[in-house]
Amino acid sequence: MFKFIRIREVGLRDGLQLSRTRISYETKIKWIKRQCEAGFREMEVTSFVPPSLLPQFSDAQKVVDEANKIEDLIPSVLVPNLKGGLNALKSHSKKVLFVISASEQHNLSNVNCDIKQSLLMFNDLIKERKNSDLDKKVKISGAIATSFGCSIQGHVKEKDVLDIADKLIDIGADEINIADTVGYANPNQVSNLFKKLIKLSDKTPFGAHFHDTRGMGLTNVKSALDEGVTLFDASLGGLGGCPFAPGASGNIATEDCAYMIEAMGYDTGIDLNKLISLRKSLSKWMTEDTLLGNLSNSGLAKNFKLNH
Repeated sequence: MFKFIRIREVGLRDGLQLSRTRISYETKIKWIKRQCEAGFREMEVTSFVPPSLLPQFSDAQKVVDEANKIEDLIPSVLVPNLKGGLNALKSHSKKVLFVISASEQHNLSNVNCDIKQSLLMFNDLIKERKNSDLDKKVKISGAIATSFGCSIQGHVKEKDVLDIADKLIDIGADEINIADTVGYANPNQVSNLFKKLIKLSDKTPFGAHFHDTRGMGLTNVKSALDEGVTLFDASLGGLGGCPFAPGASGNIATEDCAYMIEAMGYDTGIDLNKLISLRKSLSKWMTEDTLLGNLSNSGLAKNFKLNH
């Protein structure tokens, strides 16, 4: 048996929020279904944000409704505040990621409030879930953005990330996602931070979200894997980035990430041939965007074997 590593596709959310292409609702659903056929069991399918800010997510309710019908899929959604979180609960989202930045300046830019206010809203969202009898039906995760540095503030203290994570655990987060929003992380930094994070709780799982802005995305995945992290976000074709942080481009490419993890002897449950086929379709859908990643060009190595 090989250790299972979960890859969560975030292209439909993180990938589209910086995209110049506006794909239709029908294309989004086609994308979700084909990625599920390739073996994905969790996808971040949309975000509940004001359409005036990010009109590409104006169909959020419709996307969630359709994604919820897919057997064995956990469609997750990202929310920036309590209002978005309440909308996600009303939409019957199965998993909600509430984003808070470790950088005070980025939090103000991204969600228009300070970190303390974001934590209070997260607490209110957990209470609302409990009051609405959704405790066992909806998972609520905390996503800590700019955990390794910020293109607005610059340095982010490791202690600040640990303090926010500790508070999220105390409030009742089901999972905590640590994000390198602007691609500042290096492998030693990743290793050191996750060593300390994992000591905070033996019950709350930690995930990682890396950007390849400076070419260190996959090496950072390796460092997190070595510390026991088993959940990674990735975006097909390396699409995406944060629209409220200068220079925050370039998620790690899902296909490259899955290939590396499988080549290292882990099991992702992903059919890489089907994923490469979807990646080729994506290049036809995202006509105004440049897609990244290497596997779609090079293909699988002759000596490569899937671990499932």
